[in-house]
Parts: sequence; structure tokens; C-alpha cells
Amino acid sequence: MKTAAPVTPADAADAARLVAFGLQPKLGPSRDQEYSELLRRYREDPAFARLADAVATGLGLVVLEVSPRAGMAVTAAEDSVFAVRMGDYARRTAADSTDRFLHGLAHLAVAALAFPRPEDLADDGYIGRVSVNGVDAFVRQACRKLEERADEQGLNTDPASDAPGLEAAWRIWARRSSTGATKDARRLAGSTTGIVAKAVAFLTDSGFLQRTGDDAGGTYRTTARYQLQVRDMAGTAAMAELLDLGVVTVTDGSASLVPPMDEDAAELAADAGLPFHS
Repeated sequence: MKTAAPVTPADAADAARLVAFGLQPKLGPSRDQEYSELLRRYREDPAFARLADAVATGLGLVVLEVSPRAGMAVTAAEDSVFAVRMGDYARRTAADSTDRFLHGLAHLAVAALAFPRPEDLADDGYIGRVSVNGVDAFVRQACRKLEERADEQGLNTDPASDAPGLEAAWRIWARRSSTGATKDARRLAGSTTGIVAKAVAFLTDSGFLQRTGDDAGGTYRTTARYQLQVRDMAGTAAMAELLDLGVVTVTDGSASLVPPMDEDAAELAADAGLPFHS
């Protein structure tokens, strides 16, 4: 009976090196020969794969996928030193608790718009495309849907700003200026498009989105790593509720905002700029 070769310090170093590559979200395997070789070894050597997985687990990381398209895609477990918590991110972007709430909603909306159907998440070849103005228009139309639903149910009262769920968010977002106003027409950081811009910039820096242009406040495409991350969060109640509002319609593989019923909303949707791929 053939015995497994003992694990050497060099093997452990290589496994740790592969995990280190996975922690560099902007680095693709095609851009680094060592990374590519370690990925090949992971796929072809089960013992090395187990060792790399163990290193990741020890660091509090969850391996989502190991492939040429995504590299070693890892996400941090809640108790990992590498975890970037939404609360920490939001505190860096805003001191006000209401603004932190809106930053969380912006991230949720980007994910929902990037992958509006379960089959989009399941298709490894699907590339979602979003824009800053499109995300803002999406949330504002969702706010109108939530307001209509609250009216129908006789619940149209001001929610507490720290209440959970989307019902607490629609008034806060709807009342906030879309762009703000400065003397030189710059977008204010505390405006809703400013909040969305901060969210997509964070996702871009994290290797989840790639900027593709300046139209509609900035346009972005998704990466394989982001698709894996959204798959991991797709079952959340808030994301499901946002998609169930029916603000996004998808027919032949393209997606757009559902045309609003009133003129004021139409002005918001006109600059939605949702260049989904078909």
C-alpha cells in the first residue's frame, strides 16, 4: 500500500502562498505565473489542495472556488481577522448612523441589480453591469413600491431610523437628495448617488467590480469573484425582498428598470443607465 508523502515546510509555504494570492482580489491568475502554477497544483494534487484549504480555514477564510477564472476566491468568515464588516466600512464613510444604513442599502442594491435572476448567478459566463445613477434610480423606484405597499396596508407612518428591513429605508433614501448641490455642481458625498459611488468604489478596490466608463455617474462590470460573493448572500431576506418588488424586468437576457407610473419617477428612471449585457 502506497503511503502519502509527508508534508514538508516547502509544501506548507506554497499552500500559504496560494492563499496569499487569493487575498489579493485584483490579481488574476493570468497575470502571475507563480499563481497560475499553484492553482494547477491545487487542482491536480489532492493532498496539496487539502493543505491549502486547511491554511485558509486556519485563517478564518472560506474557499468559494479555485479555478483559472476566479483564482483562489476566498471570503472571510465572521470571526476572521480579514473580515471587512459593513459596519466598519460604513463608519469609515459616514459618522451618522442613518448614513451607515444607507451605505448598506447601496451595497444590497448593487448586488441585486448586477444579478437580477437566479440563472444569472448560476451562469459562470454572465457579466452583470451597473451604473451609479442606475443603482440610485433602482432604489428610488423600490422606495415608491414600498410606499405604495405601506399605504395599502395602512402602515404609512415614519419608521424609526434604526428599524430593520427595507420598510425603514424607503423614507430615508427618498428624502435624501440624489446629487446634492455645490457651487461647482460636484456630487455631494452624502447624496444618494455619492453613497452609491462610494459603494462601487469600495467594490472596485476589492476586486469585485471593474470600472468601464464615466456614463451615468460611472459604469461597472462584475467579476467572477463578485459573482461568487453574491451567490453567498443571495439567500438573504433583504435581497430577496428587494428583487420581489418587481422594479427590474428581465426578458431576453437584458435588464432595465420597470417604467414608473408617475412623471416625477420617470425623470429619475430616464438616466438610469443600466447597460446590462445581453
